[in-house]
Amino acid sequence: MSEIQRPGALYQQVAAAIREAILNGEFAPESLLPSEAQLMARYSVSRPTVRNAIAALRAEGLVDVRHGKGSFVRSTGQPRLTLQRRISRTSEGTYVMPGGEVWDEAEQPSTYRTHTTKTTGRSLGLEAEEALFGCDRLLTDPATGTRAMHRTLIPFEVAEAVPLLAEEPHRQPAAIYQMLTEAGHPLTWTETVRARMPLPDERTALRLPDATPVLHITRTTHGTDDRPLILEELRIGADRSEAAYRITADEQPTRRTRT
Repeated sequence: MSEIQRPGALYQQVAAAIREAILNGEFAPESLLPSEAQLMARYSVSRPTVRNAIAALRAEGLVDVRHGKGSFVRSTGQPRLTLQRRISRTSEGTYVMPGGEVWDEAEQPSTYRTHTTKTTGRSLGLEAEEALFGCDRLLTDPATGTRAMHRTLIPFEVAEAVPLLAEEPHRQPAAIYQMLTEAGHPLTWTETVRARMPLPDERTALRLPDATPVLHITRTTHGTDDRPLILEELRIGADRSEAAYRITADEQPTRRTRT
């Protein structure tokens, strides 16, 4: 029995004691925590106090409650999936993603018409409420079961200049890159990565545990004169995934020395 004799609300004291047991290895990652009854006896507290303590630990991301199974210590292991964020081009001029198109589609792609927001407009160099084609995909990694949400946004003015793209805005990114190249654009890309807490629909679609942020990766494809052409967004659970990049040095103009 571990008597609780610390200042603060009783449930916070219990949460602190369980947290300490997790951090010192008494409760190992992925292990099942003692039942509510066992925790009540261990800390000499009521059931509501135990439940409030577990809720606090869930909010911290230390505990994952699996309905019908109990409360488990969250894993602190290595990411199960590494996203290689590079783009390759073959000698034939086609684009290839790392590992090929290895993701399975959990659902049929959803293609629709939409408009720029303040955020997407800024990435595409457009004002808000500019017309876009959108395509949403729900993807699954066959090796790990990890889910990802992928969105492609294509301005109408870009699609109108590439007729096939206007007819088939649902095509895979590599195929879209090929269309843009054939239309005369020398392509470059920029990406940003940020972590944030998921929206309710993202949490459901990605099947995220409680208190799990998402990695939100935004890729902009640039064409002639560095003009933004399309915007892609990838959202994936940050608990077991990471993004990897190959970095090369930009060539700087040679400075002329004065004689």
